[in-house]
Amino acid sequence: MNPHDTAKRPGAHLVSEEFGVEDPWALSDDHPPRHPLYLVGRMVAEAARDVDELHDELTRVAQSAIELLEPVGRGDHADKRDWQGILRATGPQIELLAARRSAAYQQLTRAVTTYHRLLPGFGAEPASEVPFQSLSLAAERASGRDDDWAIASGRQLAALEAVAAGSLRFHQSAVYGHTWLSDGDGNRPKVLAETAKRLIADGLLKKDTSTSLYRPGQLLSLTPRGEQALQVFRTTAPRVSAALSRSSPASAPGSAGSDPTRASPVGTTAKPSRSR
Repeated sequence: MNPHDTAKRPGAHLVSEEFGVEDPWALSDDHPPRHPLYLVGRMVAEAARDVDELHDELTRVAQSAIELLEPVGRGDHADKRDWQGILRATGPQIELLAARRSAAYQQLTRAVTTYHRLLPGFGAEPASEVPFQSLSLAAERASGRDDDWAIASGRQLAALEAVAAGSLRFHQSAVYGHTWLSDGDGNRPKVLAETAKRLIADGLLKKDTSTSLYRPGQLLSLTPRGEQALQVFRTTAPRVSAALSRSSPASAPGSAGSDPTRASPVGTTAKPSRSR
């Protein structure tokens, strides 16, 4: 369960949803300095911090304006000149803070996407210690489309099976614009929203656009192509597993007995929250 309230800490909430960590700074803890995942992990944590700080400031300014305007809401217009001054002073401030928060949130989502791409098995080359300036290139080195990481490491099959099971819905935040998935019980599945987007673009999934993206969300279903793809996955998986079990465990990398398509496990260990 996400420990962060999206109405109070939207940045930390997004990071927790994407990576399952309570503290965004944990993303860089298990990597040495100059390692891409260390550098981008800090970028994610810093961006999440900026979003939360701007969100808190915007909330305080807006709440202060609401309190000052309460007499107007009650019909008291005796101090009309005062509340007009409040609007002239506070309105632009709220607008500026809202724009800055939106820009910070976009920066956070870009950093989150880059971190995803650098994880082992997501279609990117294995990460190693590289200059910070090369991170933007390292994130784009996956073959084919730049979102191939979204369907790598069995994510495509997992998404198709989840949709086939039913009740998987696609949602979008009306306030911040980020997207997520939920199951029939309203819980967040392990399937990434980016995976669903990719499969929709590839014609394997479709959304029920007769309902709102915000509430209750748009139900996902398999297209005929998606049903065929799922059937092929389910048919070939046992044969691939049997072939792997017959291969020699001592096979060297690149030999006939090794399987270059097998992805290394992906995971980020959550650590207790701490202040930075």
